[in-house]
Amino acid sequence: MLLYTLPLGLTPYDTAWALQKRAAAARISGALPEDLLLLVQHPPVVTLGRSTKPGHLLAPAAYLESHGIQVREVERGGDVTIHEPGQLVAYPIIDLKRHRKDLHWYLRQVEEVIIGALAPHGLSCHRVEGLTGVWHTRADGSRVKLASIGVHARDWVTWHGVALNVENDLATFGHTVPCGIDGVVMSTVARECVAAGVRTPSLAAVERDVAHSTARVFGLEAVPFPSAYQSVLDG
Repeated sequence: MLLYTLPLGLTPYDTAWALQKRAAAARISGALPEDLLLLVQHPPVVTLGRSTKPGHLLAPAAYLESHGIQVREVERGGDVTIHEPGQLVAYPIIDLKRHRKDLHWYLRQVEEVIIGALAPHGLSCHRVEGLTGVWHTRADGSRVKLASIGVHARDWVTWHGVALNVENDLATFGHTVPCGIDGVVMSTVARECVAAGVRTPSLAAVERDVAHSTARVFGLEAVPFPSAYQSVLDG
């Protein structure tokens, strides 16, 4: 079984959101015969998942929009999530009927993807019991969050996914309670590599390793997205 990989670079959120839904529909129908991984960055945007609590968006939506930060209510699970340039967002379009029909299992696999992708770069990352996402514990024992996860599925085909802070400045995060977790400290791969005294990877290198790790975790072979299926994604 294959994993089609499709890097899109800096892409408006709405464009990628619509693309995910078309890809998921194609995966459900069989028009897309293999699982797909979309890899993108987004301009600043705040997304509000189905579990978003009142007060977790710290500024009015109109204020954020006036400052160039989009606000979108989306169908994924989870609370408030931030996207901004320098962050790698991975959207796996996975048919769980070919893997395991269990969304809790799937969330743990997505966490494993990020843990595995960062290990070669000298960061030993981990889960935190009861909290979805990927974390890193510094030498002084303090804990920071590097990746946020929120997913949706229909007919056991997934979309939405994981946002990994690689080299973004985290400025947009100041307008929210990230993931609805009070007191959470967000960080980036770049900051933690500097603090740990290890070489900082490029975003392109992290993107490559996330693709390879996704394929490994789901028992797939990663290949570039075939142009023959472009019309399926174009709708």
